[in-house]
Amino acid sequence: MMKSNRIIQAAQRIAVLKGRFIHHERYTPLAASFEMLVEKRLADLSAGMVNEAHGLALARPSGAGKSAAIEFLLGGQIRRLADEGYGKTTIISLRVPSPATLKFLGQTLLCALGYQISSERQAWYIWDLVRHHLKERRVLFVHLDEAQDLVSRGTKHELNAVASMLKTLMTDKDWPVGIILSRTNELEDILNHDPQLARRMKTTRFESLSPTAHGEDVVDLLESFCERAQLGPEEDVLELTQGERLVHAAANQFGLVIELILAAIEDALLQEQKTPNRNNFVRAYHLRTSCDPEFNPFVVPDFLRIEARQVFTRENRT
Repeated sequence: MMKSNRIIQAAQRIAVLKGRFIHHERYTPLAASFEMLVEKRLADLSAGMVNEAHGLALARPSGAGKSAAIEFLLGGQIRRLADEGYGKTTIISLRVPSPATLKFLGQTLLCALGYQISSERQAWYIWDLVRHHLKERRVLFVHLDEAQDLVSRGTKHELNAVASMLKTLMTDKDWPVGIILSRTNELEDILNHDPQLARRMKTTRFESLSPTAHGEDVVDLLESFCERAQLGPEEDVLELTQGERLVHAAANQFGLVIELILAAIEDALLQEQKTPNRNNFVRAYHLRTSCDPEFNPFVVPDFLRIEARQVFTRENRT
């Protein structure tokens, strides 16, 4: 039986690695766009002007690393603004609740602002309170994750209501608030429905990786993680083909690449290895997908034929 202290030590080392944010080429334009929005808002406050706020929309396929990028970006700006005397609530971040109704979203936002309200109140009253407390707490931006859930049924009525609510917050005559929307590609439906809303939003997209174009970068990333874990990977793990296999196994998504690297390092730590090898990646992929070896990108030579998003794939199904 595996010793419990081995598991504890491996978990602790993986937690440290997970806490590391990786700057990548997709993050740079996102950070630049948001920094400009922040500076424009601060310039308006300094000049005593009230101009409509603008927002930022980040769309990406699942697993692209959006959540880590947004968390790192907003956290850094929150700390910076607090240090400069703007308070600790300049940016409010929350996940769109389920069921994703505008009324429930308003209640959730009020809760994040430190205000509780009865669910019996009507939606218009709740959103009046939202705007009041946004101003009282001098909130500059509101981040809504899983934003596409607001229009889960995709009806015209839903799209109209969501677009109207977002525009109202950004154009409030007393205290305009910038909106940050993030989630998967369905987010585009909200913006494309209303040109006035789209005009007020900067858009950024995390494009997929390519095994050919990004294989070498992924190998460098793998080597860096191993170094931080105090492990020396075997030479074949640092070959270009390993990076290409990693990209494909992660369905071309940056966030999933990191997950697979950490899973392989975790396997090596649990096996008390000092040198991670390809078998660690084979097992990491199997644990994630439960696929037969014939459908494991770290096993077969023609790995590009494998559909990496499928799980439980078998050679012969009965």
